[in-house]
Parts: sequence; C-alpha cells; structure tokens
Amino acid sequence: MPDMAPRVLVSDELSETAVQIFRDRGVEVDYMPKLGKDKEKLAEIIGQYDGLAIRSATKVTEKLLEQATNLKVIGRAGIGVDNVDIPAASRKGVIVMNTPFGNSITTAEHAIAMMFACARQLPEANASTHAGKWEKSRFMGVELFNKTLGVIGAGNIGGIVCDRALGLSMKVVAYDPFLSEERAKALGVTKVELDDLLARADFITLHVPLTDKTRNILSAEAIAKTKKGVRIINCARGGLVDEKALAEAIKSGHVAGAAFDVFEVEPASESPLFNLPNVVVTPHLGASTTEAQENVALQVAEQMSDYLLTGAVQNALNMPSVTAEEAAVMGPWVKLAGHLGAFVGQMTDEPIKAINVLYDGAVGEMNLAALNCATIAGIMKATNPDVNLVSAPVVAKERGIQISTTTQAKSGAFDAYIKLTVVTDKRERSVAGTCFSDGKPRFIQIKGINIDAEVGRHMLYTTNEDVPGIIGLLGMTMGKNGVNIANFTLGRTSVGQEAIAILYLDQAIDPKVVETLESTGLFQQVKPLEFDVA
Repeated sequence: MPDMAPRVLVSDELSETAVQIFRDRGVEVDYMPKLGKDKEKLAEIIGQYDGLAIRSATKVTEKLLEQATNLKVIGRAGIGVDNVDIPAASRKGVIVMNTPFGNSITTAEHAIAMMFACARQLPEANASTHAGKWEKSRFMGVELFNKTLGVIGAGNIGGIVCDRALGLSMKVVAYDPFLSEERAKALGVTKVELDDLLARADFITLHVPLTDKTRNILSAEAIAKTKKGVRIINCARGGLVDEKALAEAIKSGHVAGAAFDVFEVEPASESPLFNLPNVVVTPHLGASTTEAQENVALQVAEQMSDYLLTGAVQNALNMPSVTAEEAAVMGPWVKLAGHLGAFVGQMTDEPIKAINVLYDGAVGEMNLAALNCATIAGIMKATNPDVNLVSAPVVAKERGIQISTTTQAKSGAFDAYIKLTVVTDKRERSVAGTCFSDGKPRFIQIKGINIDAEVGRHMLYTTNEDVPGIIGLLGMTMGKNGVNIANFTLGRTSVGQEAIAILYLDQAIDPKVVETLESTGLFQQVKPLEFDVA
C-alpha cells in the first residue's frame, strides 16, 4: 500500500455509496459532482489528484491532461468513453477504465422494450389514446413469436439480448466476427455472415461499439439487402446506421419501423428519423435505470481503488488487465521485466529496431501482455524517464519498434526465466533473469555468459579480456574512491576470452572513476547503471 493515501476526484454525479467505497478502502476522495462542467476550475485543480472518476459530463481532453501532473487513472462509470481522449491519456501514462458490465442487463432490456414498442406501435397508440381517440384498427402490430431476430454483435449485451429473445420463442441469428461456433452453440443462436442476417431477419438489433469498421454497418446498401418489412433497433451507438438512408427506406415502405435510443449527433435535437410513422425514439436511456447507475458507480470505485492500492487493473482500455491475484504473484516478475529492460535500455545508444522477449517455464503462463509493458517501459525509461507501463508501448509503436513474444517449456536449471533481446542496425544485445524464492530478481545471463547477479540501485558493468588482475583493479579503484561493493559477480565465455563483471554498489560512482578505469586500456566497456528497486 502507498505511504500516502492516493487522492481521487469525483467530478460527475456518483452515488454516495460509491464515494464511501473509496473512503472505506483508504482512498482520499473529493466529491464535486458539478465540477465536470467547469473546464477552467477542473484544469486548475486536477494536478492534485491520482485518480479521476467521471460519467459523461466531464470532458477529459488533451489540454486537461496536460495539467494532470499526478494523474494515474481515469474511471468512467459506464461503458462509453467518447468524452475521454484515450490516445492522449496513453501518451501521458494514464490508465483509462470503464465499467462494461454494470449496465449490460439494463441496456439489453431497453433493446427488448424498444423492439416490443416498435412491433406494437405503443408510443403512437399511447399518444392517440391520451388524445381521447379510440383507434383500434389503426394500430395493427406484429408478434415477436416465431420471428427471426438478427443480432449484430453477440458480446456481453448482445448475448443477453439473444437469451431474452429465445425466451420469447424467437429464432435468433447472429453476426459477430469474434463469435466462435462453440459460443454460438452455448447461446443457442445460429452464427451467420452479415448479408445472410440482413436477408433473413424480421427484426435487427445492433450491439457493437462504434469503430471505423462498424461505422454505418447498416448503410444504404446494407439496408437495401434487408427483408421487406424489417424493423431495426439501435440501442448501442449512434453512427452504426445511416439515419438518412433508413429514413428513406421507412418512407418507401421497405422498412416497417425503427426504434433508436442513440443518434449520430447527441444530444439529438433533430434527426431524419424524427416524426416518422412507426419510429420510436428515446434520449439515450439504455443505461438509465436506478440499478445500472448504482452498479457502474460501485464498480468504478472498486476498480480505481484496486489499482491505486494494489496495482490491479480491470477493464482498462489502454493497458492489459491484471487481477489483484495476478498482481500479487507477478509482482517480482514485473520488477524483473523492468530491470531487464532498464539494463538493455541503458546499454543501447543507437535506435532500437526490434524487441524480442522469451518467456521460459512457469512465467510463460502468466499475463504476458502486462510483462511486455513492464519490459518496454524499462527500455524506454533510459531515454524518457516519464514513460510508464501505459505510455511505453505507445512510444515504442510511434518509433516503429517491432515487438515479438515467445514462450517455451522449462528448458534449463531454472523453473522460469525471461530473456530479452534488443535488435539495432549494429548489434543484438541480450540479457536474461529470473526470480528466486525470496522474490528478488537476478540477472542470470548477459551476452550469453552465465552469471548470478542480484539487482541493486547502483551497479557497474564492465567487459574485458579474461586476464589476471581485473578483480583486484576493480576492487582497488572502488576502495580508493570510497565506493563500497555490496556484491561482485564475474562471468566469461572461456579461459582467456571475453569476460564480464557486474558490481552492485552502495552508492553511485563519480564519472571520474569511470574515466580512471577506461584509462587503463584493459576494458572494452565500463558502464554505470541505475535501477529502480523500490
């Protein structure tokens, strides 16, 4: 647990129960639910906080993030993060979390409700009856029973919709590139391609995020492929359906009706779908139930507290998730990965082309994505001290560095180890390490030479020809300059060939000591190294 309690700012409406979770967990929290709408005031104080809990009112822009000098995590109570500049947060090293499951049932139920409303023209019938009319013959609806529902996106929410539809005795076909045959069978649905779904479905409901691939997935061309008399429901994201094309299809009679909770532009003061017959519209109510709002608030408070207090990462959008259990087990290995990266990062002066990480034995079964982040961060910190596990992969990508990962079964004397190789135009440099039962990371191989070196804050690495007197020279030089040696490790390829020494020192050495050693002409390389061993 941190020495000082982390501070969290809640800048949008969040339940008092959620705020209390922060306090109960030992997190200092300031609840200012109106602050999200005051950009200037928010920017003025954001630098004081480690975490920011928001809903949709707070806009986390690149400009705001520039002022967030201590920010480590942003928690969005809800699934949508359109109000957060995730690339800017990643570059800043700030984790962005959402709560994708807290409102799943609520959103799925709203989609089913909208389907019923569209099928039976309930809003129009309600308005007519309130107006004193009795137009039974005007509102002739259709049954859901035995109709085919086409579900675009069979993830968490889409899966719940499938289950509810089957309970209504509908036939369900699903299009989702990530839906396996096994999962489709478990859901009780038929997996199909999009064109097949369009041709077969009496009702179509969308449950996918808005991306470059899904934008206008129901375009004018796609809508033209649908079955005549189809009804289309969208409670996912505006922009998935071409609203203008759909409006024309409704006017022509090809599409019998639609029910939309989301729109291309929100708040939606106008839309081609407004005021059309057999069209039901609601103001983005998918997650608007008492239960859902409470659930996502509680979930975001727990997730943010877990991260700030234990390092556990859940539902992050810009970093691999790490459970609290994983964080406890992986802690020493994350440190080791960072130390290996720091070693090669400090040793490498030319641009890096590729990073290759080999995981041997038991470590290969851990969360490798998180370990890779730690390795890359260790490398990048040599030239950019501000990077962390979140921003380092972004920096590496921007530099065009190729990253590869390999796993293999236990192959040597150690139950597990990590080997890192960095490739430049001039050379390959490798270092390997393991964690002993005491949890302390060790370097076990450098340049293919076997060693056993404990990692300390201040270290000195040298390479030389294997000749007598090197140990004495290093020891005498350190002694003359008042530098105490905590640990001294040697290794060589073979007698009289290349040798290395790595010294764990009690304090940093003066550059003049390095110059003294270099002036002897006995060393090919003399390199002071620093490691974060906190």
